[in-house]
Amino acid sequence: MSIINALIVRADAECRYLTPGELDQIKLFVSSGDRRLRLVKALGEGRDRIIKQAASQLFQRIPSLVAPGGNAYGKDMTATCLRDMDYYLRLITYGVATGDVAPIEEIGLIGMRQMYNSLGTPLEAVAESVRVMKTIACALLSAEDAGEVGAYFDYLIQSFE
Repeated sequence: MSIINALIVRADAECRYLTPGELDQIKLFVSSGDRRLRLVKALGEGRDRIIKQAASQLFQRIPSLVAPGGNAYGKDMTATCLRDMDYYLRLITYGVATGDVAPIEEIGLIGMRQMYNSLGTPLEAVAESVRVMKTIACALLSAEDAGEVGAYFDYLIQSFE
């Protein structure tokens, strides 16, 4: 839920109009829209590079993933791992676009821990894949932009730890 939705829901639950402070928050959110959209575009355009480099680094750091019996062993399982990494990067862009972690939580995390546990997928490896993607994605951005985007990666990483 974007900050606008959250403020409206809160004000409505209290049967009141938006306060001047809440209107200032909305103004700030709207004024940051171009920046957030620029960041979403940069992540989307860097998607292939981010995923490819992150997978390479992940498999170097945790070679057991691609070894026989590993969760990313074989062409099909490696493709599944890359698909999941792409999915998490996409969730990050949703968070950046809305300025909120709610889409990450609501779309991507509800039930994911249970699914990974039932499949025997090590959550530490999932967290590490997101950590590596963060490093690569943030290297494509300015320090200020990396700080903003990094917070969404951190939220996702923490959910798997």
